Amino acid sequence: MKLKNKVGLIILLAIILVCINLIILYSNNSNKKYKILVDVEESKLYLFENDELIKEYKCAGGKPSTPSPIGTWTIISKGKWGEGFGGSWMGFNVPWGKFGIHGTTEKYSVGWSSSHGCIRMNNSEVAELYNIIPIGTKVTIVDGPYGNFGKGFRNLKSGMYGSDVLEIQKKLKSLGFFYGTPNGVFGSATEEAVKQYCRKNNLYVRKTIDIDLQSHMGFKLID
Repeated sequence: MKLKNKVGLIILLAIILVCINLIILYSNNSNKKYKILVDVEESKLYLFENDELIKEYKCAGGKPSTPSPIGTWTIISKGKWGEGFGGSWMGFNVPWGKFGIHGTTEKYSVGWSSSHGCIRMNNSEVAELYNIIPIGTKVTIVDGPYGNFGKGFRNLKSGMYGSDVLEIQKKLKSLGFFYGTPNGVFGSATEEAVKQYCRKNNLYVRKTIDIDLQSHMGFKLID
């Protein structure tokens, strides 16, 4: 066989091997399904691959006054954000605000509930997570034993937000008092729905949602 033909054959075989390796790599990656669990009370983020825990990271969730969004969300955006966000951003589809996972320049804030609602991580670790998970990854955030009510009922008023507000809006909508789209934000439409609910049920008419009213609506704290 001529040298020119041998070189051509070697190149062809090399190309075939590269293609095979790429196909195998793509196949392996496409079979990997990632999920994230964030426990705000523990200040821990758990990464699962095909339902098997593969990584555990220290993190920081929201303060009581600025809670993290309890529930299951989806990563809908990723970006290499600036220094204040540690260079990595993974955003959730939360209807009442812009929340996500990111790094921080305030290293001391990681490990306890210190954020404005986002999930903070150490920069090197959030960069690692950023490179692992794709857009579409599910993220479940828990903060207490009572599901979307977290650590228990809160006294809610206009301007507040959260998964508990979202659940109450859904309830009021199912009862015919709330006419908008539930979004987890306590605004004027929610205020008016609360007033209508109170009138209909012969209760003291109020524009806040206290603990007694949440119980009257049928919500129960079950852990």
